[in-house]
Amino acid sequence: MADISVGRRSQRSSVAWWRDERKRGLIWQILVVAVLGLGIWLVIQNMVANLRAMGVPLGFGFLDAPAGFAISFSLIPTNLNSSIGRLIFAGMLNTLMASAISIVIATIIGVVIGICRLSKNYLISRLATAYVEAVRNVPLLVQLLFWYEATIQLFPNVRQAASLLDLVFLSNRGVYMPRPLPQEDFGIVLMALLVGLVIAFIIAYWARRRQEATGQQFPKVRVGIGIVIGLPLLVSLLLGNPVEWQIPELKGFNFQGGLVVQPELAALVLGMSTYTAAFIAEIVRGGILAISHGQTEASYALGLRPGTTLRLVIIPQSLRIIVPPMTSQYLNVVKNTTLAGAIAYPDLFSIIGTSLNQTGRAVENIAIMMVFFLIISLLISLFMNWYNKRIALVER
Repeated sequence: MADISVGRRSQRSSVAWWRDERKRGLIWQILVVAVLGLGIWLVIQNMVANLRAMGVPLGFGFLDAPAGFAISFSLIPTNLNSSIGRLIFAGMLNTLMASAISIVIATIIGVVIGICRLSKNYLISRLATAYVEAVRNVPLLVQLLFWYEATIQLFPNVRQAASLLDLVFLSNRGVYMPRPLPQEDFGIVLMALLVGLVIAFIIAYWARRRQEATGQQFPKVRVGIGIVIGLPLLVSLLLGNPVEWQIPELKGFNFQGGLVVQPELAALVLGMSTYTAAFIAEIVRGGILAISHGQTEASYALGLRPGTTLRLVIIPQSLRIIVPPMTSQYLNVVKNTTLAGAIAYPDLFSIIGTSLNQTGRAVENIAIMMVFFLIISLLISLFMNWYNKRIALVER
């Protein structure tokens, strides 16, 4: 047998390379990669040569130059003297904030609407169906303009702003609310919050293990929320409330102080979250319908209530179907923020457009935007793929 195997190996090694299928396949792959690389190199060289001929050398030095324009909203301090790079970074933060808030709200609304579509109550199911069909068949840009105009036109002006306990003020220039001003001992409160989160996770882990072993349920959600909120609040009271609140005050033609949620941000979040929620609702509905009805009947036979059955039996199984298409919806939320410029929200796309018009550096500006969206999309995909593997069935 050893002589036969040695003979076969020697016979295979003696075959000419152009007759070996594996070697031919490897050579073709190398050639394809080389041709693609050569084509990309030629395109880049041609682009660099054309830019030099126009007197626009390729580089990112323009990011340090003063921008000469301001943006209406930013999470970091900016002004007319801020560099272009700082304003672009501010646009990235604005995009991330709007995307994160929209994803959270869209998920909550979408799950609720998706479950309501399966309700036995005729009115609830029909209202949920009407919401889905009406929202997802109207272009997102039209909905953003609707929410923006509704926010501007329906809310009162600044001098007639609606007041809630003289703390929160609603006007067509935004929602003004108290701003927390941390004092010296505020770090201890943050530590208490961190400790509360750790304790809540430990309780959730213990409750899940206990339920798997004994079948007994523990109110981990209520207890966890109570600890996360109660522990920092107790520490804050013991320290004499190390947080002062800056209340907005009407001075001149606008409110001064406090936090403000601009109409542009509110319209963008409302538009994107309600639009995406309609698609998420259908994903949730499809995931629940994909679970065998026998699971529900078995749960009822064990004495579980409908709400408990949905939370502990149906939803955990349907997540394996729901999560993959949900990933695409989350990616769409991030990419749909490029429509924010239509309602004057200073996202990355609008700031890049202004920078391009002022500097003429089209290649560099577009490259920055493409790399940003690519990185964010890949991070979301990696997290959702990790979560999808975590909830997948493990074969034994």
